[in-house]
Amino acid sequence: MTRYPLSRPAHPALTAVAQAALALLCASAAHAQTSSAEASTADKALPSITVNAAPSGGETATSPVTGFVAKRALSATKTDTPLLETPQAISVVTRDEMEAQGSQTLRQTTAYTAGVVSNYFDSRQDSFTVRGNDLSQYLDGLLRQTGYWNDTRPDPYTLERAEVLRGPSSVLYGKGTVGGVLALTSKRPLEEAQREVQVQLGSHSRKQMAADLTGPLDKEGQWLYRLVAVGRDSDTQVDYVKDDRVVIAPSLTWKPNAATSLTLQATHQRDKSGSLIGFFPWQGTLLPNTYGQIPTSRFNGEPGWDAYNASSDSIGYQFSHQLSSDWTLRQNLRRSVSDVDYKTLYTSFSPRPVFTADNRTIQRDASWHLGNARMLLVDTQLQGKQQWGSTEHNLLMGMDVQRVRTGGSDWFQSNAADLDLYNPVYGRFTPPTAADLVVQPNVTGRQLGFYAQDQIRWNAWTVTVGLRHDKANSDTDGDPAAASEDKAWSKRIGATYQWGHGWAPYVSYAESFLPLSGVNFYGKPYKPTRGKQWEAGVKWQPPGQGISAYAAVYQLRETNRLTTDPANPNNSLQVGEAKVRGLEAEIKATLVPRWDLSMGYAYTDARISKSNDGNVGQRLESVPKHTASAWLTHRFAQTGGGSWSVGAGLRYTGTQLSTDGTYSIGTPASTIADAMVAYDAGDWRVAFNVVNLTDKVYITQCLARGDCFYGQARTYTLTSTYRF
Repeated sequence: MTRYPLSRPAHPALTAVAQAALALLCASAAHAQTSSAEASTADKALPSITVNAAPSGGETATSPVTGFVAKRALSATKTDTPLLETPQAISVVTRDEMEAQGSQTLRQTTAYTAGVVSNYFDSRQDSFTVRGNDLSQYLDGLLRQTGYWNDTRPDPYTLERAEVLRGPSSVLYGKGTVGGVLALTSKRPLEEAQREVQVQLGSHSRKQMAADLTGPLDKEGQWLYRLVAVGRDSDTQVDYVKDDRVVIAPSLTWKPNAATSLTLQATHQRDKSGSLIGFFPWQGTLLPNTYGQIPTSRFNGEPGWDAYNASSDSIGYQFSHQLSSDWTLRQNLRRSVSDVDYKTLYTSFSPRPVFTADNRTIQRDASWHLGNARMLLVDTQLQGKQQWGSTEHNLLMGMDVQRVRTGGSDWFQSNAADLDLYNPVYGRFTPPTAADLVVQPNVTGRQLGFYAQDQIRWNAWTVTVGLRHDKANSDTDGDPAAASEDKAWSKRIGATYQWGHGWAPYVSYAESFLPLSGVNFYGKPYKPTRGKQWEAGVKWQPPGQGISAYAAVYQLRETNRLTTDPANPNNSLQVGEAKVRGLEAEIKATLVPRWDLSMGYAYTDARISKSNDGNVGQRLESVPKHTASAWLTHRFAQTGGGSWSVGAGLRYTGTQLSTDGTYSIGTPASTIADAMVAYDAGDWRVAFNVVNLTDKVYITQCLARGDCFYGQARTYTLTSTYRF
């Protein structure tokens, strides 16, 4: 048990003033060291509050962290490794940072992470890009999401942390994007009792209750439990669209001795929502229109029919057994079942999302999708630590198996009913019946991967090498021609040098592969796209300071992209290529008892380098060159029975470009401000968070096909938490 002034569980308050310039990174770090020196004086004015430390008294890659600074991670190596020894750029968002920023969605959780872009304010899923490419999503080391419109979105209240691992990562995870991995860690049972209940009110009639209970079940501490629950009834900024949710996530840990641990996990989630995205035309959103701007609250679906109702249930375990003093066996398993009822009307794509001749009416397409996904995931690992001569080796050998089956039924109607976006009159649409649904064939994907990794320590050097072989196949019921089988080797090598005073320069090379569905004009399956990346950087964690920072430069290349066959316009060749060059910098600091800081900047130059479509040299669609963010929390000295905290942040997204050869449009840059104020008194904490403080109307993305998307309007939450 450790003691920190005004820290967990009577959580430090949230955040204060923000500045979003990369130049401030070094200045803030210097100020951080000065502030920490002042902390001892401030401590005398502030009462100490007992908090629960990580298991066994130290931080691990999955344990709670006080403040914004985590110094260990799991995603890059599948072993509990210090960030300073990891030759790859990683950002860690801790539980405390999520609470300080009032995260209500996964998009908000990563909003202050360097280089992470989320262009869709969406109720269907949380999607992200890093380094010009999508992120694959994992939960507790196993695949979390596959396909589209067949799953729920994770609730941040159930998470302990989120790690953004940048760049190709197939050497540990198999098939995946060249952008990297968003690795989420669930809250797990803790050895000491912590209990909280929470009531939240907010914009759009938001009413939410939540609870998080954990601790030992017996005196010996062999059995630990945790129960996380969320219940919400809420509207949204879009008329007629709900945001209701029920989540129940129990977990149970059995630790019969120091060598063995088994944690059982389950999640039951039910979401009821609709279509936040309107696919509105350029005119009336980004461009002028005779009748003005389309309201951000405008609903272009059909009340009473539109829905995105999703359910998911999962059960699994995390097992670990120390075979000897040097070798440990681990296995993670999860079985999940998800179903979605998705009904929507949206601006017609036939031919493009545009107004009719009156400049106020849109034609709407109608769609109904009943989707489902069934996943069985197993990852088995053997880890050993060996001393060979003057070198220390942390060996990891593993095998993971994935079986994912997706299916569903669909109905679609083009030009189903028109709608005046400036004076909508609903009820002109005739909904389909279940008899109109067309059953789609099930698609089964399998992956079998074997991987090996060695983390070699020699004096001040740490060298990480990894090799993996995968076999991935896909089968579509009733369509043998659509079957595919891909085999791939993936490699990674990196080196880090501990320079002293917390500095650690590094260099690394990594690869990825991602199978493509479908066949070309001649019936031949496509090869997987391949990703290769070189990265060099430096990390900084000054000893004795609550600071973690990194800066990195990289160049990655994605090959086997589809492009037009000059000899046959109906065929596609895999000679396309994209190159991305960039720079990233990030600093996180927790300076007890006064300050928490998160600042980041990313420059991304993502372009098409090979193509038959006449677009060589063009920027990749919707990838901003510049993004920056800054969040700062300040906690005031205690007066009377409690203490105040204030915080604020700025998020900047640069201009984006979308072009399809015929049409081209740019999305302007935007800067959004967030803020909070909180009061802590004993076991109570009350926090008021505001997203988009100035209620700025901004566009997150416009596409060359003709539509634009609004960002989140001003949203506030008032959260009261009681810990006991």
